[in-house]
Amino acid sequence: PLKQIQIGGGSGWDYIFADADGRRLYVTHRTKVVVVDMDANKVVGEIADTPGVHGFVVATELKRGFSSNGQENKASIVDLETLKTVMKVPTGGNPDALLFEPKSGEVWTFNGRSSTATAFDAKTGKVIAEAIGLEGKPEFGVADSEANRIYVNLENKSEVAVLDIKEHKLLEKWPIAPGKEATGLAIDVKNHRLIIGCANSKMVMMD
Repeated sequence: PLKQIQIGGGSGWDYIFADADGRRLYVTHRTKVVVVDMDANKVVGEIADTPGVHGFVVATELKRGFSSNGQENKASIVDLETLKTVMKVPTGGNPDALLFEPKSGEVWTFNGRSSTATAFDAKTGKVIAEAIGLEGKPEFGVADSEANRIYVNLENKSEVAVLDIKEHKLLEKWPIAPGKEATGLAIDVKNHRLIIGCANSKMVMMD
């Protein structure tokens, strides 16, 4: 390896988020988010009180970050300059992955236990849509703002859920065969492709 950075603290890892603009890496870790300076390659802080944290994303212009706290069914809104929690927003059961959708200014959490999504205003924390039914266990989600769509892996259904950003509702579900039990998901917005990482050792590309 080029460099090893000691995070510490035992088990409980999930998503990492690289903030290219802020030059920070956010590492979710059980009850906190560890913040790494990507230029200095060292830990520069921690975001505390995120029980069962799964994911973390940032809204650069707002200077805010957002964590999905699975054990307390809430999302934290964090000041990125002080790394202090501004407020917590109620979500569905066990929020897992989450994303910030810049066109609407909303944060979406994907709630594994309740098979729902929650959308709230990134500035105010006001919940816009409390329980968007997904008809399956969500894992990871991505947005195509110009197309007004969010795509979410439904891990236990081997499907991708297609959501309307403005209407906050499920539109349809697409099977991912020959892929099964997808977890990883990325999007190529320019070429309108989803790249889906599956548990059966396959990567699916979907139009």
